[in-house]
Amino acid sequence: MENIFSIQTEQEFLAAALETFRYQYENVEVYRRFVDYLNIDPEKVDRLANIPFLPIEMFKNHQILDKNSEAGLFFQSSGTTKMNLSKHFIADENKYEESIYWSFEQFIGKPEDFIFLGLLPSYLERQNSSLIYMVDYLMKKSGRPENGYFLYNHEDLFNLLSTLGDKKVILFGVSFALLDFIDYCGSRQSSGSLNASENLVVIETGGMKGRKEEMTKDELLKILQEGFKTDKIYSEYSMTELLSQAYSLGNNEYECPNWMKIMIRNAEDPFNYEKEGRTGAINIIDLANIHSCSFIATQDLGKAVGDKFQVLGRIDHSDIRGCSLLVS
Repeated sequence: MENIFSIQTEQEFLAAALETFRYQYENVEVYRRFVDYLNIDPEKVDRLANIPFLPIEMFKNHQILDKNSEAGLFFQSSGTTKMNLSKHFIADENKYEESIYWSFEQFIGKPEDFIFLGLLPSYLERQNSSLIYMVDYLMKKSGRPENGYFLYNHEDLFNLLSTLGDKKVILFGVSFALLDFIDYCGSRQSSGSLNASENLVVIETGGMKGRKEEMTKDELLKILQEGFKTDKIYSEYSMTELLSQAYSLGNNEYECPNWMKIMIRNAEDPFNYEKEGRTGAINIIDLANIHSCSFIATQDLGKAVGDKFQVLGRIDHSDIRGCSLLVS
């Protein structure tokens, strides 16, 4: 396989995607059985729209792993102990770390230039979180002594943000925890408001189900902008079953790194795709997922906006995921 992180053109992406499809058909048993069940001849698949996308629910009941690989760890989706949770078995941690690094650099900057803070209580309180692995890795690359996580100790986070001066700071936060922190900052007005660095970037990672009253993503971003006194409220879109991340730098519109692509399928007909601006279900090609499955049909709704995309909620009757994004 060529280096997916060097992909620059649509032609290069297509070639890499078709090569990956044929490799996974031959070497990932669950995916091969799925393609055969659809009675699709892999030799006749010559464009992205012909590639079968594996339903994401398959990660709940099957080990989806290249037969030539062994998994050193797995990531598990969030949810209650009573739920049947997805597991993503990871054969190549280095591939995940490369994806984290180059995606972050493409959209935000070199990780070495930032202090990383994590307000991710629901993820810190469970094991096998791909999000915590990602933030851990970015902290390691940064190597700054100020790096750290916060559970519900809002005062400590408030005090730290107020002392970082003009340093570049990334705050990763789950949505409900960021709102709780904003409420805490508001309660301190009599003793001083938050005086964070002008270089603070807040990256919300979704996560509101069962925690707070639902609101649109635009409403959330506006509250966070006012609370943190910054326009730099970004969003990250990924999930347990992926090894790559898309980022939104504003307007609730996400961009994929060069080795990842979003396709909007018709929610009723999975082999028909919607035109730009029309809502459908999100299919994801993640070429970093070489030892698992790179072609995943999610239960998220979205629409294409030029070369970007929006996430608009969940398909009705699908399982509620702990990392589900706010309806936009």
